[in-house]
Amino acid sequence: MTSKLLRSLLAVAVISMISAWAQTAGAAAPTEPPNAPSAAPSAPVATGTGTKIGTINIEQAVLNTNEGQRDFAALQKKLEPRQNELKSQNDELESLQKQLDTQGPKLNDDARAELVRQIQDKKKALDRAVQDFQEDGQNQQKEVFQRILQKMAPVIVKDAQDGGYAMIVDTSNPWPQSPVLWYDGNKSDITKAVIDLYNTQSGVPAPAASPAAAPAKPAAPKTTTPKPAVSKPTTPQ
Repeated sequence: MTSKLLRSLLAVAVISMISAWAQTAGAAAPTEPPNAPSAAPSAPVATGTGTKIGTINIEQAVLNTNEGQRDFAALQKKLEPRQNELKSQNDELESLQKQLDTQGPKLNDDARAELVRQIQDKKKALDRAVQDFQEDGQNQQKEVFQRILQKMAPVIVKDAQDGGYAMIVDTSNPWPQSPVLWYDGNKSDITKAVIDLYNTQSGVPAPAASPAAAPAKPAAPKTTTPKPAVSKPTTPQ
């Protein structure tokens, strides 16, 4: 389910959600006396009171919750009919392409030109349908991801505060896309702890075991890439 586009769309959401919850959690801190001199206003910064730096893979945290596994599996099932329809269109296009390859030299100019036109028209229609399907699938994946992340944000903040962390860094993307060059996941990563805590709070049961292992993340909608329509065939001598 995630592509680079989906990750880029979610990056701002992750930062804003976590920051908002961290600031809300810090709002309970003692305030200054009424007569204290007022300081110059400054932009709020989401910081912890601990001393450790921790890591979390936001992508894995969301996708590996019981709720994430359930909802992404449901989305994949929902998209299957359209995926099958695209496969049928692609099979038809490949059949016409094969017909042109094998019978083209034997056809007269008008018949061959008509077959080429059919292939080009069907390829354009399929390309548009594939693009629409991929965009729609990515948008729906994004909606599911953001909905779960919205509820996970306070869980992350609470676990970080309880663990004495001053900062939590997202490691969903590898370096150099991420500023994190190296970290010891055994000592600093809170991903599993957040998943377990979220599952407890959500009350969503673990999905039933299936013969095939579930994918680590929702795959982008797949379609078979059709062969490009052949350019104008040469007229047999």
